[in-house]
Amino acid sequence: MTADQRYVVTRTIPASPSEVFAVLADPARHRDTEPGDWVRDAIDPEPITAAGQIFAVNMFLPQAGGHYVMHNLVTVFEKDRAIAWLPGQLDDAGHHAAGGWSWCYDLSPDDGQTDVTLTYDWTDTPQSFRDQIGGMPPFGSDFLTESLAALESSIS
Repeated sequence: MTADQRYVVTRTIPASPSEVFAVLADPARHRDTEPGDWVRDAIDPEPITAAGQIFAVNMFLPQAGGHYVMHNLVTVFEKDRAIAWLPGQLDDAGHHAAGGWSWCYDLSPDDGQTDVTLTYDWTDTPQSFRDQIGGMPPFGSDFLTESLAALESSIS
């Protein structure tokens, strides 16, 4: 499951790639794909339509001081095939990665179902940030397994 500085987990979901992608491309549904309650509501619930788009969601994490906003830069957008984003913050210079990690969902049709591969990659997380939060990643690979189960439940 761990390859260098990534977790990669796959789950077969009994839904078409377009059904799965529709949830992933809808910022208002992102809280439905998490096993916990870190992700809250979308600030702008407009669907994601292209790479380069930024979507913002309210977040809550006691270790991060409670409520905060995460601005996610979409780095991959291949309708019904793949979507990825780089979480970060906005400042006067634009978007910058908050900690250097990314989320990527790859979808592959599988006999009326969809194999969904979720990759959490923290390769680009600076050591200073790793030290600040007590190491990377801040959760085990089981978090991704639970995320894919939550994604499946949100479609069923």
